[in-house]
Amino acid sequence: MTGICLQGDLCMGDTALIRDLALDMPAGRWSCLLGPSGVGKSSIARLLAELPGPQHLRGQLTTGDGQPLAGRVALMAQEGQLLPWADLVANVTISARLRGQSPDRAQARALLAEVGLADMEHRRPAELSGGQRQRVALARVLSEAAPVVLLDEPFSALDTITRLAMQDLAARLLRGRTILLITHDPLEALRLSDRAWLLGRNGAEALPLPDTPAPRDYRAPDLLRAQAALLARLHGELPCAG
Repeated sequence: MTGICLQGDLCMGDTALIRDLALDMPAGRWSCLLGPSGVGKSSIARLLAELPGPQHLRGQLTTGDGQPLAGRVALMAQEGQLLPWADLVANVTISARLRGQSPDRAQARALLAEVGLADMEHRRPAELSGGQRQRVALARVLSEAAPVVLLDEPFSALDTITRLAMQDLAARLLRGRTILLITHDPLEALRLSDRAWLLGRNGAEALPLPDTPAPRDYRAPDLLRAQAALLARLHGELPCAG
């Protein structure tokens, strides 16, 4: 398993987005980033995935085993990045094909069934709703065997009931991996995370989490109290958010 420690200033070109950033993401656990739009959450995911772009770290990025992250990361980006000309099975298996491996179509069909799209596997993305396309992208990242998984707003297009079901599915199928979840949803962060931070221009503040294992029951009193407290905190932060 691969833990990740990130320290320093997150920069976009010559501009520092977040100063004095300190994130310690434990191996085999879910870590979560909350914060206002534009603060740099997705840039951190792109940095960890080593995607090209203006984002860079003025500091240190280390792993628990001392090995680079290259080749060990799966990313579910906000855009989904589905191939418009390919059916759903081909979209789920694209990563294997890009690596020159034989695609596991049976696994892809099983995952599409898990996300509620069993009867749609021959459709193209244009024939789906936004929530259905997001579930295809989720099935694709769930098909990956990477030890580090980055989920950038993975459930944002889903209705409440489907969102809860997909959270449970991801928690089950990604158990034992090192996960970074980016979300705007306080309940989602509190429900799924083993460690969570609120990002701002001057760093990352660790958030208190209920003292129960994730994924937490959304009806649990301690979770609801934590959600109310976090919402009150965020509401107070909004007027001065950058």
